[in-house]
This record gives sequence, structure tokens and C-alpha cells, in this order.
Amino acid sequence: MMALIADGLTWACFIIGAVFLVAGGIGVIRLPDAYTRMHAAGLTDTMGAGLILLGMMLQGGFTFVTIKLIIILIFLWFTSPTSSYALANAMLISGQKPLLFGNGDASQDAGGDAAAEADEREG
Repeated sequence: MMALIADGLTWACFIIGAVFLVAGGIGVIRLPDAYTRMHAAGLTDTMGAGLILLGMMLQGGFTFVTIKLIIILIFLWFTSPTSSYALANAMLISGQKPLLFGNGDASQDAGGDAAAEADEREG
């Protein structure tokens, strides 16, 4: 009976983790700028991979393999958000501004700088 419950929880973790990873992949394709794409990829990657690792831990029982999986999970929890932050900070420092309205209209970002630049070029 316990094996059946463990198998059910394992499959639930696998399926939910896969849904998170697919949603992150769709977000990377569909979102308008690099900041929102990175946000979608970073969050769903951490959650999806964490759930898949949890499913593996449930299936493996308490063994040395489970301890290794816990170490991988802790490593993933620290590196994924840190790398997302570092990438976003590098983009911001290099001058790439995020879209604030998400509709792809560059004239509405960060104080209308793009609209002012377009007016200067025309006139």
C-alpha cells in the first residue's frame, strides 16, 4: 500500500514538474522582452526541476542517492536565481531597458525616451 502511495506521489511530482517546465518554455518563446523571458525561465526551471528531483527522491527512498539528489536540489535553488539576477543586472548595466507595458510599443518604455529619440531623428 505504501509503495502505491509513493508511486502516486512520484508521478504527481513528475507531471506537475513537467507542466512547469513546458510553461517556462512557452514563456521563453511568447514573452515580449529578455527580462520577462528570463523571469519565466528562471522561476519555472527552479520549480519544475525541484519537483522532478522530489519525485526521484520519493521513488529512491532514503538512500545515498537521495542525499545526492538533495545536494543537487540545494545547488539548483542557489544557482538558478543567482544566475537570473546576474544576467538581468548585466542587461540593465549595458543599457537594455525593460518594456514596462508589455505591448511591444517601445515608445512607452521608461519615460518615453524612445519617442523623444524618434522625434529628434525626424526633425
